[in-house]
Amino acid sequence: VQLVESGGGLVQAGGSLRVSCAASGSIFSFNAMGWYRQAPGKQRELVATITSGGSTNYADSVKGRFTISRDNAKNTVYLQMNSLKPEDTAVYYCNAETRLGGYWGQGTQVTVSS
Repeated sequence: VQLVESGGGLVQAGGSLRVSCAASGSIFSFNAMGWYRQAPGKQRELVATITSGGSTNYADSVKGRFTISRDNAKNTVYLQMNSLKPEDTAVYYCNAETRLGGYWGQGTQVTVSS
């Protein structure tokens, strides 16, 4: 399984950004997919997950601002980020949990300027 993130960039506080994660396999068969982030000097943390059944889970810090979604036909998972804050600045990583184990993408940088 290969995961390729895209869509990161620089945005002003209060702005929006959408990051995408394209998988090489059929995400319909994956147990769950998610987005994690890691800021400089901090541990990687969960942002949002979505199961094969469509159930979602969000970190408290992003609830109401971020939305995770999936397009099974395109084997792609999205993270729509609204009302971005400087503290959202991090490298965002895509994760897939499958029957064969967990996989990670290489990450995409999101920078929010104040």
